[in-house]
Amino acid sequence: MAKRTDQRSPAQHVADSHDVIRVHGARVNNLKDVSIEIPKRRLTVFTGVSGSGKSSLVFNTIAAESQRLINETYSAFVQGFMPTLARPEVDVLDGLTTAIIVDQQRMGADPRSTVGTATDANAMLRILFSRLGKPHIGPPSAYAFNVPSVRASGAITVERGAKKAVKATFNRTGGMCTRCEGRGAVSDIDLTQLYDDSKSLAEGAFTIPGWKSDSFWTVRVYAESGFLDPDKPIRKFTKKEMQDFLYREPTKVKVEGVNLTYEGLIPKIQKSFLSKDKEALQPHIRAFVERAVTFSTCPECEGTRLSEGARSSKIERISIADACAMQISDLAKWVGGLSEPSVAPLLTALRQTLDSFVEIGLGYLALDRPAGTLSGGEAQRVKMIRHLGSSLTDTTYVFDEPTAGLHPHDIQRMNNLLLRLRDKGNTVLVVEHKPETIVIADHVVDLGPGAGTAGGTVCFEGTIDGLRGADTITGRHLDDRAALKESVRRPTGALEIRGATANNLRNVDVDIPLGVLVVVTGVAGSGKSSLVHGSIPAGEGVVSVGQGPIRGSRRSNPATYTGLLDPIRTAFAKANGVKPALFSANSEGACPTCNGAGVVYTDLAMMAGVATTCEECEGKRYQASVLEYHLGGRDISEVLAMSVSEAEEFFGSGEAHTPAAHRVLVRLADVGLGYLSLGQPLTTLSGGERQRLKLATHMAEKGGVYVLDEPTTGLHLADVEQLLGLLDRLVDSGKSVIVVEHHQAVMAHADWIVDLGPGAGHDGGAIVFEGTPADLVADRSTLTGEHLAAYVGTGPEPSRTP
Repeated sequence: MAKRTDQRSPAQHVADSHDVIRVHGARVNNLKDVSIEIPKRRLTVFTGVSGSGKSSLVFNTIAAESQRLINETYSAFVQGFMPTLARPEVDVLDGLTTAIIVDQQRMGADPRSTVGTATDANAMLRILFSRLGKPHIGPPSAYAFNVPSVRASGAITVERGAKKAVKATFNRTGGMCTRCEGRGAVSDIDLTQLYDDSKSLAEGAFTIPGWKSDSFWTVRVYAESGFLDPDKPIRKFTKKEMQDFLYREPTKVKVEGVNLTYEGLIPKIQKSFLSKDKEALQPHIRAFVERAVTFSTCPECEGTRLSEGARSSKIERISIADACAMQISDLAKWVGGLSEPSVAPLLTALRQTLDSFVEIGLGYLALDRPAGTLSGGEAQRVKMIRHLGSSLTDTTYVFDEPTAGLHPHDIQRMNNLLLRLRDKGNTVLVVEHKPETIVIADHVVDLGPGAGTAGGTVCFEGTIDGLRGADTITGRHLDDRAALKESVRRPTGALEIRGATANNLRNVDVDIPLGVLVVVTGVAGSGKSSLVHGSIPAGEGVVSVGQGPIRGSRRSNPATYTGLLDPIRTAFAKANGVKPALFSANSEGACPTCNGAGVVYTDLAMMAGVATTCEECEGKRYQASVLEYHLGGRDISEVLAMSVSEAEEFFGSGEAHTPAAHRVLVRLADVGLGYLSLGQPLTTLSGGERQRLKLATHMAEKGGVYVLDEPTTGLHLADVEQLLGLLDRLVDSGKSVIVVEHHQAVMAHADWIVDLGPGAGHDGGAIVFEGTPADLVADRSTLTGEHLAAYVGTGPEPSRTP
């Protein structure tokens, strides 16, 4: 080897001087001219109350600009197929590196998307079976449940020189089950819930909510279409009439001179009810949908989604359907035992992927688990898998609450992964609320001081020790510890669950006390959600608030989602003697130039579209004539610009006193959303804010049992106290509250704890403890007991295995 004779100069090379990401004058969302320098190749944690501007700075400014600049390096042709990103509102962004965003966006809820298809695991398994499977049935596509088998034959004309017709046949072998089309389940609409077949259309046969007999758009279009006899009972319809009634394709008809579209009942119900987000439906319509639609496992493929051929091909007596149904930790062992030189590189890559699942704490999942059923935390960790073995360095990794959905026992493992990414020479930016992760930071940025318009400034920058001494909300609450309750409430009854076997539950029998605050806990994958959501009957009186996403366009906002806008519109209409529809930006009152959007969008093809404030309404979304109508001295646009707290005061008394609106606003303030503005688009809300918005909406329902799934997600340490107060108020008002939760403050505050475990997947699914938090701490026989004892200060720090 050649010997180096040059000595390293003591002066720093100019290329090594770019050690910070410099942000100057950031004004995205609620940020107020934020200027900050973030050290590279370090772990920086961003803290602050929910809504203080953390995501606006990290995701919408730094990560968004990095992605935009990378996209600009591609050709204009390629950019045309990529998402277009506008430049964030910031004066200077310097020292950026390639950003890899690992957020909590739920994976697509498409029924054909599974954990295996969302990662590379399924693709590699398909290749493996196409090479080693016996009998051999075809290429990798023959094992894919998303690929149907296709056969075609005919003549094609090749236009090259002299035109020539050529006979051609085409075959493609796919692995899709023909009965369920790769979904694994078949859905059925219960016709008895749609109509009473003993009555005629004229007698009001329909039992669908909101279908009134005088409605042009629903009942009358069927009765007067000419396809059906309106006076004949439905059960006496001929075969053709029944076909037209249930399945006819959309057809134009005239009813009393009005042009309308006639469509079969089944497709009409699917479009009007089943295509909408169930959470956003009114309670009585949601109840109708749950009654009318039944899902059952496909009888042909038994839920495997695969054709008979794909299921018949095996490697060592295991088919691809068996492999995908295995717990990933077991599948990793099976793949580890395979040895075949011809596919050695493939086996190595597959083993690495499966081992990454186990390492990141997701070994309890199966590859055939639908992606839409993963929690936000699980989805985020699945996205992390492809980055764990990456050889890239000097990259910026951006994480959004990576500890969401993790038991305290698993948080240390996540911390080790974050530190490992940093130690490879990467910049790691983390938005986080959990003190266990905040304390491992090299650098902390605390935003605030409040939320919404009261936030958007940097309150503290520095080390973790500096944060502890700083007079900020995070600094003051960092070492908070909730104490165990001195006395617990006495139950008023019990909800009996017998023989629960959903997912990994092992024939569980448990009595969940009613009239108290019950916390169901255990490590991730131990069976908590299976017990609570899969075994508690979601009938009358049970209000379940899950972590499912709220679907909403940029026209949707907290006022429209919660139903708050209806009483506000009615109050404005009554005060001014006009129609309520005038006060809807999606209806008659909309500005004609921007159609009520407030901005005019200009599409620039592969370049980022430009959104300019509408010159006609100046972004207020309403016609000028509508803004002349006032209530309590404010027009409708000024009311929608108010925060929840301001609006609560405004509609609580005086000329604008509106009890119906005030009740909704009180509920929004109760769940800690007092800082949100009423007209803020839903697309700008964080995951935690959306869940609390759902909780506020569900609190209006007349339910006796509330089931909440990790309501502390996205909550700052200071806000957890407010949530506990809300849960107490619900219980004290006579409700029963069941919470699936990992946060020790919620556990300590519970009246009763049900702990599942002892591990995850097939190592879990059993009740390992039932009793009060004090008994759990005294017992210390479970992982949860150890961590709760350490949290409340009555025991040593539990031993943690990375």
